Amino acid sequence: MSESLTKIYKPRVRFESSNRYNSVKGIVKKNNLHTVCEEARCPNIFECWDRGTATIMILGDICTRACGFCSVKTGKPIWNDPMEPIRAAEAVKKMNLKHVVVTSVDRDDLKGDYGAKIWAETIDQIHKNVPDCTVEVLTPDFKGDKKALNKVFQAKPEIFSHNIECVERISKQVRTQAVWKRSLEVLRYSVESKMRTKTGMMLGLGEKFEEVVDTMKEIADIGVKIFTIGQYLQPSKQNLPVDRYVDKNEFIKLKSIGLEIGFSVVESGSLVRSSYHADEQARIALTK
Repeated sequence: MSESLTKIYKPRVRFESSNRYNSVKGIVKKNNLHTVCEEARCPNIFECWDRGTATIMILGDICTRACGFCSVKTGKPIWNDPMEPIRAAEAVKKMNLKHVVVTSVDRDDLKGDYGAKIWAETIDQIHKNVPDCTVEVLTPDFKGDKKALNKVFQAKPEIFSHNIECVERISKQVRTQAVWKRSLEVLRYSVESKMRTKTGMMLGLGEKFEEVVDTMKEIADIGVKIFTIGQYLQPSKQNLPVDRYVDKNEFIKLKSIGLEIGFSVVESGSLVRSSYHADEQARIALTK
């Protein structure tokens, strides 16, 4: 095992509110919206909200899946709010965003399209009401349903993202109700559908360095252009334990490898999450 894999590097998280943070929090609350920033206990919430950015979570705050790394509530969803896309667009306008990330819980209970219609309506409303704002979507796998995916693609988000989350070998213990190859096929179909495509994964769940590199190569080979890599942090005692804290030099090395094998943008660091600095990533990706 290399020296970089044996060092312990615990990331420092910022806990400091500001006027901009409080403003974003107020807009989210007033518009009765959920954010993955809060629900998933993201360590970057203070930094991102201070920048005036947030990741809006649609389709409620109860997920039909129970991934080992995630702190979002699991159970039987009760969401029924057809006006949510309009409120989401209003919040984006009030926050004066130039780039917004939209995500959602898994809604395997919505058998028709797994919530894809609401996804499309949310994208449409943001484009209509905030035309200067680019939209990035971070979606579930929709059970691999291409009709559902097409609804999202036809709304023309500027960036389509779906996370691979981890290396294939440990996927079943990390995402018990997901299929790693299915996530890969979702990404492949996105690229084939001419979408600017993004994915990301966490380290510290039991993977090996070589497996991470192999995963990155496999994803780059299908044409994904944006890749994020971050440190897994256990959000609660009920979630999977941290296997290791990754040294910052390993993140630097992985970023270098990622750019060499063909990604246009690689965001790699201990506190990196899917939407971390997404506005900056978009500016780079949309000009290439």
